[in-house]
Amino acid sequence: MTTHFISAEFDANESPQQLQREIEAELEKRGDPLRWAVTDANPDTGKVQVEAVVTRQD
Repeated sequence: MTTHFISAEFDANESPQQLQREIEAELEKRGDPLRWAVTDANPDTGKVQVEAVVTRQD
């Protein structure tokens, strides 16, 4: 098992519940999420930056 740092950008124009589902679905494609956090939000572009740590069986 290895851990990987993931950084991704998402559209924040969704409802908070929809945004959370979208983030979790994307992270699960990349591994088993251990933790994730919104680290930046840009109101001009409507985007949020997410950083996460996932584990994968390699």
